[in-house]
Amino acid sequence: MLYIFDLGNVIVDIDFNRVFGAWSDFSRVPLATLKQNFVMGEAFHQHERGEITDETFAQALCHEMDLSLSYEQFAHGWQAIFVGLRPDVIAIMHTLREQGHRVVVLSNTNRLHTTFWPDEYPEVRAAADHIYLSQEMGMRKPETRIYQRVLEAEGFTADNTVFFDDNADNIEGANQLGITSILVTGKETIPGYFAKQL
Repeated sequence: MLYIFDLGNVIVDIDFNRVFGAWSDFSRVPLATLKQNFVMGEAFHQHERGEITDETFAQALCHEMDLSLSYEQFAHGWQAIFVGLRPDVIAIMHTLREQGHRVVVLSNTNRLHTTFWPDEYPEVRAAADHIYLSQEMGMRKPETRIYQRVLEAEGFTADNTVFFDDNADNIEGANQLGITSILVTGKETIPGYFAKQL
């Protein structure tokens, strides 16, 4: 079997409020205003596909949010999103590989974040056979072509694949290809899923 794991809020806890908190501290713009003005718009999607640079993304987002930050301040806040690993999931990934399954990570991410989390959480790379990143692939979830690319690269069919993600749109994208897709709604979802499989 091929097991595909998303990264954020699946293997590693993330919290956007930490980003807004850091930006608020730097800019003195109230947290509530930042949350209200933030949208995952076209610049966000382009950045995750690797179509624009980190600096262009920072400028676009600051412009959209009417936020005056230096690039360093923006980047510092952007990295604050990461909270910590989910050790239960790391352990399950290792167990699956020991059982002879293929385990990969498929993450919508961006260059800024990949300068941070691989060093901060080396356990992720150690638990996965391969890591697929949207910005390196030039496509992002929930586009069906990204799942097709992973299946082709791994040599598996959809009916021999299980996918875990915390985003309902991403789950829907994978479902369209016939991949068994599990919506991760909390820390118990993945351990609970495998408890039922045993």
